[in-house]
Amino acid sequence: MAGHHNHHDFAGDMLVDAARGALQAAGEQWTDMRSDVFEALAAHEKPASAYDIAESVGARRGKRVAANSVYRILDLFVRTNLARRVESANAYVANSHPGCHHDCIFLICDACGEATHIDDDRLTGALRDAAHRAGFAAVRPVVEIRGRCGACGAETTDA
Repeated sequence: MAGHHNHHDFAGDMLVDAARGALQAAGEQWTDMRSDVFEALAAHEKPASAYDIAESVGARRGKRVAANSVYRILDLFVRTNLARRVESANAYVANSHPGCHHDCIFLICDACGEATHIDDDRLTGALRDAAHRAGFAAVRPVVEIRGRCGACGAETTDA
């Protein structure tokens, strides 16, 4: 398994188009609600909860949107590689390269909440291999490292 690989990160309308294409390639429909949820998710600079997204979509649509509906769509997006779930924050980020299938590692800043996604197939492959050796099947590594980002690392706290 390669250690690192190159992929194209999308943004803006190109990201929405790539997500639509990936979802349709997975045999799913790209509905207006799914489009609104994805666009709201992609607009967040930090991991967003289903409630954050429901609020954004509700504001856009001019009516309340149930978080349960958003959760179902987010689950679909995670299954089809359009979004990643930040487990420790119970939040989601749009996958900026929806056509690229791999495990990811999140670096999460405890000070500002920023979640940076990095790829290292050697590391996640080693985790998969260790899990298989221990008898686990259908392994999906979840790797999250908490600390302080470069921007917040130099700041001091009063605590």
